[in-house]
Amino acid sequence: MSRRMMCAAVLTLAVVSGTAWALSNSVISAFRGQLVISNGDLPEGKNDRDTISKIKVANQKELTGEQKGDVTSWYFHYTAFLTRGGSTTLKMEFLKDGKALSADKQLDSIDPKSSVLTGDINIDEDEGVTKGKTYTVELVTAGDQVVAKTTLTLK
Repeated sequence: MSRRMMCAAVLTLAVVSGTAWALSNSVISAFRGQLVISNGDLPEGKNDRDTISKIKVANQKELTGEQKGDVTSWYFHYTAFLTRGGSTTLKMEFLKDGKALSADKQLDSIDPKSSVLTGDINIDEDEGVTKGKTYTVELVTAGDQVVAKTTLTLK
């Protein structure tokens, strides 16, 4: 294997933490700027086209919450395909009607060189979100730059 090919392979393996396999640059480019909500780690396909197709199917736009006492709680896995790196902290903001901030979650200890971020979120009505509402969910830097987003309905 040539030195150039070895470097490319190492870079591809380094972009995703928390995933058992590496995403190719083609797959990352296909989702750049998107926040993919799923039940767990993203599915792997036979090739890039198959992987992209499987990720699109796994991407959820609605989540059903679980009643815990007087409030409803939602738990989900996310994969963010960042438009840019450089941040060690990000904030996941839940914007009602795409404008008004309803809730947020602080994400710390981020690798500033990574172009893909994965993790799990648990949020409930006590934190400001409401069952039956649709939110624009954005990952935002300390400088208020949006690096990934999606639309999500909480049921």
